[in-house]
Amino acid sequence: MPTIQSNGINLYYEERGEGEPLLLIMGITAPGSVWEKHVDYWQKSFRCILVDNRGVGSSDKPPGPYSSAQMADDCAGLLHHLGINKARIAGVSMGSIIAQQLAIRHPELVRSMVLMCPWARCDNTARDIFTHMIDIKARLKPEEFAVYIQLLIFSKTSFDDPDMYHSMLEDRKNAALDPNPQPLIGLAGQAEACMHHDVLDLLSGIQQPVLVTGGEKDAFTPEWMTREVASAIPNSQLHIYPNSGHAFHWENLDDFNHRVRQWLAEN
Repeated sequence: MPTIQSNGINLYYEERGEGEPLLLIMGITAPGSVWEKHVDYWQKSFRCILVDNRGVGSSDKPPGPYSSAQMADDCAGLLHHLGINKARIAGVSMGSIIAQQLAIRHPELVRSMVLMCPWARCDNTARDIFTHMIDIKARLKPEEFAVYIQLLIFSKTSFDDPDMYHSMLEDRKNAALDPNPQPLIGLAGQAEACMHHDVLDLLSGIQQPVLVTGGEKDAFTPEWMTREVASAIPNSQLHIYPNSGHAFHWENLDDFNHRVRQWLAEN
């Protein structure tokens, strides 16, 4: 499996599809494979690059704290290794803050970006959520921690939908059987990066086209955070999914996959 040296760590990645490169950056706690339901569609149009962020999956999990800038440099190293001079970027949640830093620190590498449930800075609520995430990770079984994450990211609509809820129950079972679970040290490092990300004053310097997306009912990173990012980036478009949570991209899977593919094809 492909692992490279980037920014002082071993970084794992996978590639799917052919065409112009699309780097996919996942959120806190999750490896790159969680993009699966999107990559199945996008790989028909793009060379999709799925990276395991530092602290999770098959990449190194050094002691933290990490920073969003540091993790952006990890991704820049991956693009350089692959000989990619410019890529489209999609980042979800923590992945969106890494993408922001990639555009700020390495603008020459970024053609366009899709920022999903992003934030430019944390308020007290967000910091407490990330701190609480670390605390309960240390105390709960993996399947119990999975329930907490689901309560953060899914809207009531998903819990009320029989098929979605069945899938959530299966994910809880799978968490208990995961042969490579994220260690506490990796989650803590990632959470520090999330809490201390503060680039609101720098977003005006991003000149690339940006699609900013979020969920109206997101309890994890609320709608105001998404709108603040979109307002700060000059060449951005905003789409909010009604009655949807942090996981709006799964709750509106077909529309989201098609919308993003079309936007990326034009940008």
